This record gives sequence, structure tokens and C-alpha cells, in this order.
Amino acid sequence: MQDGVEGSSSMKMFGAVVRALRAAQGSTREQLGVHVGYSASQVAMVERGERMPSPRFVAKSAEFLNAQVAIEAAAGHLERSPHPSWFGEYVDLEAEAVSVWTFNTHVVHGLVQTEAYARAVLGEYCPMLDDEELARLLEARLARQKLLTRMPAVSLALVIEEWVLRRPMGGPAVAKGQLERLLELSEMRNVSIQVMPMRYEGHAGLDGPFTLLETKERRWVTYVEGQSYGFVIDDPNEVGNFQQRYGMIRTQALTPSDSVKVIEQMAGEL
Repeated sequence: MQDGVEGSSSMKMFGAVVRALRAAQGSTREQLGVHVGYSASQVAMVERGERMPSPRFVAKSAEFLNAQVAIEAAAGHLERSPHPSWFGEYVDLEAEAVSVWTFNTHVVHGLVQTEAYARAVLGEYCPMLDDEELARLLEARLARQKLLTRMPAVSLALVIEEWVLRRPMGGPAVAKGQLERLLELSEMRNVSIQVMPMRYEGHAGLDGPFTLLETKERRWVTYVEGQSYGFVIDDPNEVGNFQQRYGMIRTQALTPSDSVKVIEQMAGEL
């Protein structure tokens, strides 16, 4: 999991130093990559300032380039973010968003997770996170939730697969606390929560989870995330397809009032 301020000046500076030292040595990106455990394309991303180098990259590149002082000095200026570098663009957009509409199929969206639920989700990460990194990611996830209480209020819509809510993530007490949190949020005028019932044979969201986000400039983008990556889509035609899909998903899901009844029932069963 790589973290950093995507495309920051410090990353570009570090990359330029690595590129210059490699070129002076007469080495290829492939050769450097073999030594540090990166592909040639990943090395290129570091050299362009598009990927935050891992601590291993810093140490191994310094060893390979025989330039420990220069590499460590450049690494000392790297601006590290609590979020993965590929998540940085979305986080920046989310912080100032006018609208955030999500479809969730695996876990409850990070914006509405309780601390206990978020800790349980991060605790399942594989390979296992150490305590320090888990605490750092947990703090960053919870910090994003200030979006829910800022003014002007964000328009937040969530459609959640029923099985996500029925999974006792973290145990019954944690799962019940998360359901109660959703019930609290459902009372906010700017929040809409809908459940997609398990009994349905199919629906328009079978391709997986995604988020639609309206920027402060009133421009819509889509965010799609998989394992260890995520990307923002801003092509109007593609975004339009996701908007059409989300409209159908909301139509097929239970109404907000019926969804509240289902969530109350699930919470009562725990």
C-alpha cells in the first residue's frame, strides 16, 4: 500500500534525483527495478513523481546507485499522506464535494463507518497491517467524515446491498453499532440510505461498487475502486453511463423509509 500526495513537488524532486543518478550510472529502469523489487513501469512512475517510493525502494535504490547520502536527503523531503497515492485525487474531490452518491457491495462506505466498524474492516487487510499503520489509516478514514457535518451540507446518497448489513463485521456489538449509526444518519435531511434486497434475482449494479461525485464546480465524476487501486473517471460519456446505472439502482432498491424498517429489524436481531 503506497501512500503520498499524488504528483507532489517533493515526489517529482525525488524522482528527478533518482533518474539523474541512474542515467549518470548508465543503468536502465529494468536493472534498477530488479534490485528494488519494482517493475520498469513502476520505476518510471517514481521517476516522474507519480508514485510514492516505499521505504524499501529508498533503501535499495540508494544501495544500487551508490548514492545513500543523496537519496536519503531527497527522501527526507517527501510529503507523506495517510491515504494510498491512487486514492489522493478522490479524497481531494470528496472533501469539497457538493454530492456523493455511492453503491456499496462489500462493506459500508468509509464516510459512514463507525470507528469500531472501520477498525474491524482494516483489521482484515491482507497482508496484515501493523498497529501503527492501522491506527494511521483509521484516523485518516474517520477524518474524512467531517464532510457529513460541514456547511454547506453535502448531498449523500447510499445504496447498500443487504448482505453487507447482515455481515456481523467485528462481531454482533460492532455490527449493531454500525446499523444504529446508519439509522441516525437516515434522519438527516441531506442523507438518503437505501437497501438493495437479497431476494432480488438481479439488478443494475451487478458490475460492482462505485461512487458518483459532484464537484464544487458542478461537474460529475465517477470513482471506481478495486483491490489495491482506484481511479477517477471524468469522461462525460462514461460518467453519464454510471449516472444512468445509479438512477436505475436507486429505483430498484427499497425506498428510504422501507430501508429504515429493514435496518431497524436487523439491528433488533443482534
